[in-house]
Amino acid sequence: MTFKTIAVILQTVEETDRVLDFLLPVAAAWQAHIVGIHAEPLPVDYSSGIGFPDVGVIQAATEAAAQRTAAVAGAFAARMGSDQSHEWQSHSNMTGDSAYGALSLARCADLVVVAQRDPHSPSGDGANLDSAIYESGRPVLVVPHDGALVGTFARVLVSWNGSREAARAAFDALPLIEAAETVEILTVDPEAHPGSTESAAALAGALSRHGASVTVTTSQSGGSSVDEIVQGRVAETGADLVVLGAYSHSWLRELLFGGVTRSVLQSMPIATFVSR
Repeated sequence: MTFKTIAVILQTVEETDRVLDFLLPVAAAWQAHIVGIHAEPLPVDYSSGIGFPDVGVIQAATEAAAQRTAAVAGAFAARMGSDQSHEWQSHSNMTGDSAYGALSLARCADLVVVAQRDPHSPSGDGANLDSAIYESGRPVLVVPHDGALVGTFARVLVSWNGSREAARAAFDALPLIEAAETVEILTVDPEAHPGSTESAAALAGALSRHGASVTVTTSQSGGSSVDEIVQGRVAETGADLVVLGAYSHSWLRELLFGGVTRSVLQSMPIATFVSR
C-alpha cells in the first residue's frame, strides 16, 4: 500500500519550492496525485469616516490576495512535470490560513503534507499545523523548514506511549515503515504509561509481520523533556523520519501549557509523521 492522493498545503511562495523538493520524488515513486491548496483571507469590510464601506481599501486587499494566490499557484505549476498527476485549489476564508481552508479536501486525501513553520521567518507566515493535524482526521507529514531533505525514509523512529494516538500514527505510517530499512520503537519513562512496555513489544511484533525490521528502545527522561529525548535519539540513530501520535491531551491544553506535540513540531529537524 502507498499514499495515492496527497494534499499539500502551501501558504507562501518561499515554502513552496522546499516542500515540493521533498514531495515530488515521493509522489513520483508512489505514482500519487498531488492536490495543491492555498487560501487567502476574505476582504475585511473596512469603513470610511462617514460609515460607508471603503471600496478602495477592499479592492486593494482583494487585488493583493489575488496576486499572492497567483504567485503561489505559479510556483506550484512550475514544478509539476507532464508526468505528475496534479490539481490546484485556491480558497478564501476569514483567517486566510491554508490549513483551515484545506480541511474539506484534506479529509479526502491519503496524506496531508505541510511545511514546518520557520521561526526565523520575518513575516511569521505559515499554515496552522494545529488545524491540519487536529481537524483533518488524516495523517500529516511535516516537512522541516531547514536541513537536508530525503525522498525515502531508511530509518524510522516511532515514539510510543501506548496511547490511541500513538497507535493511530504507527499504523497510518505503515507504507513508510514497510519500506524502511530499520524501525525503532522508542518509549520514554514507561512507568508513567502503564502497559506501554508490553504494548511496545506487541507493536514490534505486529510491524514485523508487515516485513519491518523492528527494535524496541526504552529511555528515562532524567529531567529532560520528551521532545529532547526524541531529538537526541534522532541524532544518535541517524533517523530520517519520526512517527508521532499527536495531541494525547487537548489542543487547548497544549496551547496554554505546552506539550510534546507542539515542541516536536516546532523544533524537529527531520520529517515528522503525525496522526491523532
